[in-house]
Amino acid sequence: MKINRETIISLPKTDLHCHLDGGLRASTARDFLREDGEAVPGQLEEKLRVASDNADLEQYLESFELPCRLLQTAGRLERVAYELAEDAAAENIRYLEVRFAPLLHCEQGLTLDQVIESVLTGLEQAEQDYNIDTGLILTGLRQSSPEKTTVLAEKVTEYWNRGVVALDLAGAERGHPAKDHLEAFYVVRNRNINLTVHAGEDFGPESIHQAIHYCGAHRIGHGVRLREDEELLNYVNDHRIPLEICLSSNVQTRAVESYEAHPLPDYLKKGLRVSLNTDNRTVSDTTVTDEYLLAIEKFNFSLRDVRRLIINGFKSAFLSYDKKSEILEEVTLELEEQFFRRDLTVVDEL
Repeated sequence: MKINRETIISLPKTDLHCHLDGGLRASTARDFLREDGEAVPGQLEEKLRVASDNADLEQYLESFELPCRLLQTAGRLERVAYELAEDAAAENIRYLEVRFAPLLHCEQGLTLDQVIESVLTGLEQAEQDYNIDTGLILTGLRQSSPEKTTVLAEKVTEYWNRGVVALDLAGAERGHPAKDHLEAFYVVRNRNINLTVHAGEDFGPESIHQAIHYCGAHRIGHGVRLREDEELLNYVNDHRIPLEICLSSNVQTRAVESYEAHPLPDYLKKGLRVSLNTDNRTVSDTTVTDEYLLAIEKFNFSLRDVRRLIINGFKSAFLSYDKKSEILEEVTLELEEQFFRRDLTVVDEL
Protein backbone atom coordinates (compact mmCIF):
# COMPACT_ATOMS: atom_id res chain seq x y z
CA MET A 1 0.00 0.00 0.00
CA LYS A 2 1.36 3.42 -0.98
CA ILE A 3 1.74 5.75 1.98
CA ASN A 4 0.84 9.30 0.99
CA ARG A 5 -0.17 12.46 2.83
CA GLU A 6 -3.84 11.52 2.84
CA THR A 7 -3.01 8.16 4.40
CA ILE A 8 -1.03 9.74 7.22
CA ILE A 9 -3.65 12.40 7.88
CA SER A 10 -6.31 9.71 8.17
CA LEU A 11 -4.41 7.92 10.93
CA PRO A 12 -5.00 8.90 14.59
CA LYS A 13 -1.84 10.45 16.02
CA THR A 14 -0.27 12.25 18.98
CA ASP A 15 1.97 15.29 19.33
CA LEU A 16 3.70 15.18 22.70
CA HIS A 17 6.38 17.82 22.10
CA CYS A 18 4.74 20.98 20.78
CA HIS A 19 5.64 24.51 21.93
CA LEU A 20 2.86 27.09 22.10
CA ASP A 21 4.87 30.11 20.97
CA GLY A 22 6.54 28.09 18.22
CA GLY A 23 3.12 27.34 16.76
CA LEU A 24 1.86 30.91 16.37
CA ARG A 25 0.17 31.21 12.97
CA ALA A 26 1.60 33.87 10.67
CA SER A 27 -1.93 35.17 10.01
CA THR A 28 -2.51 35.54 13.75
CA ALA A 29 0.84 37.27 14.25
CA ARG A 30 -0.19 39.68 11.50
CA ASP A 31 -3.42 40.46 13.37
CA PHE A 32 -1.54 41.10 16.60
CA LEU A 33 0.99 43.39 14.94
CA ARG A 34 -1.80 45.46 13.41
CA GLU A 35 -3.57 45.65 16.78
CA ASP A 36 -0.37 47.04 18.25
CA GLY A 37 0.01 49.57 15.46
CA GLU A 38 3.23 47.99 14.27
CA ALA A 39 4.33 47.61 10.68
CA VAL A 40 3.84 44.10 9.38
CA PRO A 41 7.09 42.76 7.89
CA GLY A 42 6.81 41.89 4.22
CA GLN A 43 8.31 38.49 4.88
CA LEU A 44 6.46 37.73 8.12
CA GLU A 45 6.21 33.99 7.44
CA GLU A 46 9.94 33.79 6.94
CA LYS A 47 10.56 35.89 10.05
CA LEU A 48 8.61 33.37 12.12
CA ARG A 49 10.51 30.41 10.70
CA VAL A 50 13.97 29.28 11.52
CA ALA A 51 16.57 29.70 8.79
CA SER A 52 17.42 26.33 7.30
CA ASP A 53 21.13 27.00 7.78
CA ASN A 54 20.93 27.85 11.47
CA ALA A 55 24.12 26.82 13.19
CA ASP A 56 22.95 25.72 16.63
CA LEU A 57 20.18 25.51 19.20
CA GLU A 58 20.78 28.98 20.62
CA GLN A 59 20.26 30.58 17.21
CA TYR A 60 17.13 28.48 16.71
CA LEU A 61 15.77 29.83 19.98
CA GLU A 62 16.13 33.39 18.68
CA SER A 63 13.12 32.68 16.43
CA PHE A 64 10.88 32.92 19.49
CA GLU A 65 11.53 36.61 20.17
CA LEU A 66 8.58 37.89 18.13
CA PRO A 67 6.01 35.31 19.32
CA CYS A 68 6.92 35.89 22.97
CA ARG A 69 6.68 39.65 22.52
CA LEU A 70 3.24 39.37 20.93
CA LEU A 71 1.79 36.89 23.41
CA GLN A 72 1.44 39.12 26.45
CA THR A 73 -2.33 39.31 26.90
CA ALA A 74 -4.86 36.76 28.13
CA GLY A 75 -6.96 36.97 24.98
CA ARG A 76 -4.00 36.34 22.70
CA LEU A 77 -2.75 33.40 24.71
CA GLU A 78 -6.22 31.85 24.69
CA ARG A 79 -6.56 32.37 20.94
CA VAL A 80 -3.18 30.89 20.08
CA ALA A 81 -3.75 27.84 22.31
CA TYR A 82 -7.11 27.26 20.64
CA GLU A 83 -5.67 27.65 17.15
CA LEU A 84 -2.78 25.30 17.90
CA ALA A 85 -5.19 22.56 18.97
CA GLU A 86 -7.40 23.39 15.97
CA ASP A 87 -4.47 22.90 13.60
CA ALA A 88 -3.58 19.63 15.30
CA ALA A 89 -7.14 18.33 15.09
CA ALA A 90 -7.20 19.13 11.37
CA GLU A 91 -4.58 16.44 10.80
CA ASN A 92 -6.31 13.92 13.09
CA ILE A 93 -4.15 14.36 16.16
CA ARG A 94 -6.24 12.83 18.93
CA TYR A 95 -4.00 13.76 21.84
CA LEU A 96 -1.90 16.92 21.99
CA GLU A 97 0.45 18.05 24.75
CA VAL A 98 1.22 21.75 24.50
CA ARG A 99 4.18 23.14 26.40
CA PHE A 100 5.21 26.71 27.09
CA ALA A 101 7.19 28.86 29.50
CA PRO A 102 4.56 30.92 31.38
CA LEU A 103 7.09 33.27 32.94
CA LEU A 104 7.94 34.64 29.49
CA HIS A 105 4.39 35.93 29.15
CA CYS A 106 4.27 38.01 32.33
CA GLU A 107 6.23 40.96 30.94
CA GLN A 108 3.25 43.30 30.50
CA GLY A 109 1.35 42.76 33.72
CA LEU A 110 -0.24 39.32 33.51
CA THR A 111 0.11 37.15 36.58
CA LEU A 112 1.36 33.60 36.32
CA ASP A 113 -2.14 32.32 37.08
CA GLN A 114 -3.68 34.48 34.35
CA VAL A 115 -1.17 33.21 31.81
CA ILE A 116 -1.74 29.54 32.65
CA GLU A 117 -5.52 29.84 32.86
CA SER A 118 -5.72 31.66 29.52
CA VAL A 119 -3.94 28.82 27.73
CA LEU A 120 -6.03 26.21 29.52
CA THR A 121 -9.21 28.03 28.47
CA GLY A 122 -8.14 27.97 24.83
CA LEU A 123 -7.33 24.27 24.94
CA GLU A 124 -10.56 23.41 26.74
CA GLN A 125 -12.61 25.22 24.10
CA ALA A 126 -10.79 23.35 21.33
CA GLU A 127 -11.58 20.06 23.06
CA GLN A 128 -15.26 20.99 22.98
CA ASP A 129 -15.14 21.95 19.30
CA TYR A 130 -12.93 19.16 17.93
CA ASN A 131 -12.17 15.47 18.38
CA ILE A 132 -9.02 16.06 20.41
CA ASP A 133 -7.78 15.69 23.98
CA THR A 134 -5.07 17.98 25.29
CA GLY A 135 -2.65 18.38 28.16
CA LEU A 136 -0.56 21.39 29.17
CA ILE A 137 3.10 21.17 30.17
CA LEU A 138 4.66 24.09 32.05
CA THR A 139 8.25 24.70 30.98
CA GLY A 140 11.08 26.12 33.05
CA LEU A 141 14.20 27.51 31.40
CA ARG A 142 17.69 26.22 32.10
CA GLN A 143 19.17 29.71 31.85
CA SER A 144 16.78 31.25 34.38
CA SER A 145 17.20 31.13 38.14
CA PRO A 146 16.36 27.85 39.89
CA GLU A 147 14.06 29.83 42.18
CA LYS A 148 11.87 30.77 39.21
CA THR A 149 11.66 27.14 38.11
CA THR A 150 10.61 26.17 41.63
CA VAL A 151 7.82 28.76 41.54
CA LEU A 152 6.69 27.21 38.26
CA ALA A 153 6.85 23.73 39.80
CA GLU A 154 4.47 24.88 42.52
CA LYS A 155 2.07 26.00 39.79
CA VAL A 156 2.29 22.54 38.22
CA THR A 157 1.12 21.03 41.49
CA GLU A 158 -1.63 23.66 41.78
CA TYR A 159 -3.01 23.02 38.30
CA TRP A 160 -2.44 19.26 38.35
CA ASN A 161 -5.67 17.51 37.31
CA ARG A 162 -6.92 20.85 36.04
CA GLY A 163 -5.35 20.51 32.60
CA VAL A 164 -1.64 20.66 33.48
CA VAL A 165 0.06 17.28 33.10
CA ALA A 166 3.79 17.83 33.66
CA LEU A 167 6.80 20.05 34.31
CA ASP A 168 9.41 20.50 31.57
CA LEU A 169 12.86 22.08 31.43
CA ALA A 170 14.10 23.59 28.17
CA GLY A 171 16.72 25.96 26.84
CA ALA A 172 20.36 25.73 25.87
CA GLU A 173 21.96 22.72 27.59
CA ARG A 174 25.58 23.83 27.44
CA GLY A 175 26.54 25.62 30.63
CA HIS A 176 23.05 25.25 32.10
CA PRO A 177 22.82 21.82 33.76
CA ALA A 178 19.40 20.51 34.70
CA LYS A 179 20.63 19.58 38.17
CA ASP A 180 20.74 23.28 39.04
CA HIS A 181 16.94 23.03 39.21
CA LEU A 182 16.70 20.01 41.48
CA GLU A 183 14.40 21.70 43.98
CA ALA A 184 11.78 22.25 41.27
CA PHE A 185 11.99 18.63 40.18
CA TYR A 186 11.65 17.51 43.77
CA VAL A 187 8.51 19.59 44.27
CA VAL A 188 6.85 17.90 41.30
CA ARG A 189 8.10 14.38 41.98
CA ASN A 190 7.06 14.65 45.61
CA ARG A 191 3.48 15.14 44.38
CA ASN A 192 3.70 12.15 42.02
CA ILE A 193 3.46 14.35 38.93
CA ASN A 194 5.08 13.84 35.51
CA LEU A 195 8.42 15.25 34.37
CA THR A 196 9.97 15.66 30.95
CA VAL A 197 13.32 17.30 30.20
CA HIS A 198 14.91 18.55 27.00
CA ALA A 199 18.20 16.65 26.97
CA GLY A 200 20.72 15.16 24.57
CA GLU A 201 19.93 17.79 21.96
CA ASP A 202 22.93 20.15 21.96
CA PHE A 203 24.87 18.28 24.65
CA GLY A 204 25.97 14.70 25.13
CA PRO A 205 24.43 11.66 26.81
CA GLU A 206 25.57 12.92 30.21
CA SER A 207 22.78 15.48 29.91
CA ILE A 208 20.27 12.65 29.47
CA HIS A 209 21.84 10.75 32.37
CA GLN A 210 21.41 13.81 34.57
CA ALA A 211 17.81 14.35 33.47
CA ILE A 212 16.90 10.78 34.37
CA HIS A 213 19.04 9.95 37.40
CA TYR A 214 19.28 13.37 39.06
CA CYS A 215 15.99 14.96 38.03
CA GLY A 216 13.77 11.90 37.68
CA ALA A 217 12.51 12.60 34.14
CA HIS A 218 9.80 10.25 32.92
CA ARG A 219 10.35 11.27 29.29
CA ILE A 220 13.20 12.86 27.36
CA GLY A 221 12.75 15.64 24.84
CA HIS A 222 14.85 14.83 21.76
CA GLY A 223 17.58 12.55 23.16
CA VAL A 224 19.35 12.22 19.81
CA ARG A 225 22.75 11.85 21.49
CA LEU A 226 21.66 8.91 23.60
CA ARG A 227 23.28 6.61 21.03
CA GLU A 228 26.71 7.77 22.25
CA ASP A 229 26.29 5.81 25.50
CA GLU A 230 25.24 2.21 24.95
CA GLU A 231 24.74 1.40 28.63
CA LEU A 232 22.49 4.43 29.12
CA LEU A 233 20.62 3.58 25.93
CA ASN A 234 19.96 0.09 27.25
CA TYR A 235 18.75 1.55 30.55
CA VAL A 236 16.35 3.89 28.76
CA ASN A 237 15.13 0.98 26.66
CA ASP A 238 14.77 -1.44 29.57
CA HIS A 239 12.85 1.10 31.64
CA ARG A 240 10.67 2.19 28.70
CA ILE A 241 11.58 5.87 29.05
CA PRO A 242 10.06 7.53 25.98
CA LEU A 243 12.01 9.81 23.65
CA GLU A 244 10.18 12.73 22.04
CA ILE A 245 11.75 12.84 18.58
CA CYS A 246 11.39 15.94 16.38
CA LEU A 247 13.08 15.28 13.03
CA SER A 248 12.86 18.71 11.40
CA SER A 249 14.06 20.72 14.38
CA ASN A 250 16.83 18.22 15.13
CA VAL A 251 18.32 18.95 11.71
CA GLN A 252 17.61 22.70 11.90
CA THR A 253 19.39 23.03 15.26
CA ARG A 254 22.23 20.82 14.05
CA ALA A 255 21.54 18.34 16.83
CA VAL A 256 22.19 15.93 13.95
CA GLU A 257 24.10 16.67 10.76
CA SER A 258 21.35 15.52 8.42
CA TYR A 259 18.19 13.45 8.26
CA GLU A 260 20.26 10.52 7.06
CA ALA A 261 22.42 10.80 10.21
CA HIS A 262 19.43 10.82 12.56
CA PRO A 263 19.32 7.94 15.07
CA LEU A 264 15.54 7.42 14.79
CA PRO A 265 15.66 4.27 12.61
CA ASP A 266 18.28 2.71 14.88
CA TYR A 267 16.27 3.62 17.98
CA LEU A 268 13.13 2.08 16.51
CA LYS A 269 15.00 -1.07 15.48
CA LYS A 270 16.41 -1.46 19.00
CA GLY A 271 12.90 -1.18 20.43
CA LEU A 272 13.14 2.20 22.15
CA ARG A 273 9.84 3.92 22.81
CA VAL A 274 10.18 6.77 20.33
CA SER A 275 7.40 9.04 19.09
CA LEU A 276 7.30 11.66 16.33
CA ASN A 277 6.48 15.26 17.21
CA THR A 278 6.56 18.75 15.72
CA ASP A 279 8.51 20.70 18.37
CA ASN A 280 7.43 23.99 16.74
CA ARG A 281 4.88 23.89 13.95
CA THR A 282 5.55 27.42 12.66
CA VAL A 283 9.20 27.92 13.55
CA SER A 284 10.16 24.57 12.00
CA ASP A 285 7.49 24.86 9.25
CA THR A 286 6.17 21.38 9.90
CA THR A 287 3.23 19.28 11.02
CA VAL A 288 3.02 15.81 12.54
CA THR A 289 2.00 14.56 9.11
CA ASP A 290 5.14 16.12 7.63
CA GLU A 291 7.28 14.44 10.27
CA TYR A 292 5.85 11.03 9.39
CA LEU A 293 6.32 11.65 5.68
CA LEU A 294 9.93 12.65 6.36
CA ALA A 295 10.51 9.41 8.24
CA ILE A 296 9.02 7.43 5.36
CA GLU A 297 11.07 9.29 2.77
CA LYS A 298 14.40 9.37 4.60
CA PHE A 299 14.31 5.98 6.33
CA ASN A 300 12.03 3.98 4.05
CA PHE A 301 9.67 3.33 6.94
CA SER A 302 6.80 0.97 6.25
CA LEU A 303 3.19 1.28 7.33
CA ARG A 304 4.07 -1.11 10.12
CA ASP A 305 6.79 1.27 11.31
CA VAL A 306 4.30 4.13 11.17
CA ARG A 307 1.84 2.11 13.24
CA ARG A 308 4.50 1.43 15.83
CA LEU A 309 5.41 5.09 16.13
CA ILE A 310 1.75 6.01 16.52
CA ILE A 311 1.19 3.42 19.25
CA ASN A 312 4.38 4.58 20.98
CA GLY A 313 3.00 8.11 21.05
CA PHE A 314 -0.20 7.08 22.80
CA LYS A 315 1.71 4.83 25.22
CA SER A 316 4.01 7.73 26.12
CA ALA A 317 1.22 10.24 26.82
CA PHE A 318 0.99 11.85 30.24
CA LEU A 319 -2.44 10.39 30.88
CA SER A 320 -3.86 8.28 33.67
CA TYR A 321 -3.59 4.54 33.13
CA ASP A 322 -7.34 4.20 32.68
CA LYS A 323 -7.57 7.03 30.15
CA LYS A 324 -4.51 5.82 28.27
CA SER A 325 -5.87 2.27 28.08
CA GLU A 326 -9.18 3.57 26.78
CA ILE A 327 -7.55 5.66 24.04
CA LEU A 328 -5.10 2.89 23.12
CA GLU A 329 -7.91 0.38 22.70
CA GLU A 330 -9.86 2.81 20.55
CA VAL A 331 -6.87 3.77 18.40
CA THR A 332 -5.59 0.23 17.99
CA LEU A 333 -9.00 -0.97 16.83
CA GLU A 334 -9.27 1.94 14.41
CA LEU A 335 -5.84 1.22 12.94
CA GLU A 336 -6.63 -2.46 12.53
CA GLU A 337 -9.99 -1.85 10.92
CA GLN A 338 -8.69 0.74 8.47
CA PHE A 339 -5.23 -0.39 7.48
CA PHE A 340 -3.94 -3.48 9.24
CA ARG A 341 -4.76 -7.15 9.57
CA ARG A 342 -5.08 -8.39 13.14
CA ASP A 343 -1.99 -10.56 12.79
CA LEU A 344 0.14 -7.45 12.14
CA THR A 345 1.02 -7.02 15.81
CA VAL A 346 3.53 -4.68 17.39
CA VAL A 347 6.45 -6.33 19.18
CA ASP A 348 6.62 -3.57 21.79
CA GLU A 349 3.69 -4.35 24.05
CA LEU A 350 5.49 -3.80 27.35
